[in-house]
Amino acid sequence: MKRSEILLMLLQVPIDFLMLVLAGFSAYSLRFSDWAIALKPVIFGISLWGFLNVVGIFAVVWIFIFALLGLYSVNPNRRFAKDLAKVISACFVGLSVVALYIVLSGTLFDSRFLIVSSWIFAMVYVIFGRFLVRGLKSILYRLGFGLRRVVVIGSESISKIIVDTLQNNKRLGYKIIKVYDNYDKKISKELESLNLNEIIFVNPRANEEETLQLKYFCDRNHIVFKYSADVFSTYSTNMTVFTLAGIPIVELRKTSLDGWGRISKRIFDIIMSVIILIIISPITLLTSLIILLETGRPIIYKNERVGIRGRKFFTLKFRSMYQQDCTGSQFVKSGEEAEKKEKELINKNNSKKGPIYKIENDPRVTPFGKFIRRVSIDELPQFFNVLKGEMSIVGPRPHQPREVEKYADKYPDVFVLKPGITGLSQISGRSDLSFEEEMKLDIFYIEKWSLYLDIIIFIKTPFIIFRKRKVL
Repeated sequence: MKRSEILLMLLQVPIDFLMLVLAGFSAYSLRFSDWAIALKPVIFGISLWGFLNVVGIFAVVWIFIFALLGLYSVNPNRRFAKDLAKVISACFVGLSVVALYIVLSGTLFDSRFLIVSSWIFAMVYVIFGRFLVRGLKSILYRLGFGLRRVVVIGSESISKIIVDTLQNNKRLGYKIIKVYDNYDKKISKELESLNLNEIIFVNPRANEEETLQLKYFCDRNHIVFKYSADVFSTYSTNMTVFTLAGIPIVELRKTSLDGWGRISKRIFDIIMSVIILIIISPITLLTSLIILLETGRPIIYKNERVGIRGRKFFTLKFRSMYQQDCTGSQFVKSGEEAEKKEKELINKNNSKKGPIYKIENDPRVTPFGKFIRRVSIDELPQFFNVLKGEMSIVGPRPHQPREVEKYADKYPDVFVLKPGITGLSQISGRSDLSFEEEMKLDIFYIEKWSLYLDIIIFIKTPFIIFRKRKVL
């Protein structure tokens, strides 16, 4: 572990303490503000200094709780989102400790407002403090300080992906020293002279003896050894072991979404869809009116897609093309001719390789249709698909049956979950991703699903849709 990472971890402790004391000060100041006093007069007699003394004592207790819950573990690969979740959990535990102390000690403290507001401020300030430390770490990495010196060994395509990612993202804290196609004892001396912190070995299952030799080398030289996951390791988080006739049996599940997970995801979908539909109702009404005035009816376009377990359904979208150019059973008169025109455009202007097509500079799109596609307003009616249970807010994107026929055998895992309005691939590159990249991200989401991941993707989506996107 690098000294800089340990120092930043140690720096986090006094910053957390300062944030907790500041939370108490903010809560006390808020309670004695004019509007709060007008709302309810102050009937307790504790001074600011006396209150901060109490806050300081409990701040030490909270720091201890933070440590027990792993908030001070040195893990350079931990994401900020996980830190955020741990901070919230730790603050809940801290609040419980305060409440338990008040009950057991019989302390008469007639200001629940101070306790609750201190707790809320504590969550906000501690998260902000951690954001500051991460920002400092990112600045140091970009300036070249504290970078982990790493060698990548492997000739597979994933090796190039890892190298490119680490070289193009200094904030990750890595410095690529050298890349080797494979490991043997001949390069051991050279590796020893490079003063390495880590070695990343790609696809170790291709050569297990080579992997073990490199692992021993890293152990002897106190170098962190990392390797790419093999086919079974990718399922390890969804692996269950049970006995059958006294024999241990391992079951590899495609996703952790099961049982209560499916129930919680469905509850999240329903609640958020209702809230969003209420919030966006002015936008949907205005969009409907403009489409009606621009090109008439129908306003909603139904497009057949493939969902969970290969079931077909109709996604709902605001119509962004001229009526005569719309395909599907909804447009009986122009449907066949529109499909013929679409095939010609796919052959001529398709901007994607693989089974999925995207028509560049699509002449069928109306002027207003280009705008609603650019900011994804055309997809807002799909929240009704979510309420019907055909889609989820977060999940793999649904494709047309003719597209699915070309890849269903190769990527069957993407049909394990309900398709989503947004997803990991949408916040990672939208329409600019290749088909293979989109599939990899969707499968990764399926394997690593959690309600927390859904919430993070959901929160990030509005910030992504307003970025410039190709209008196809």
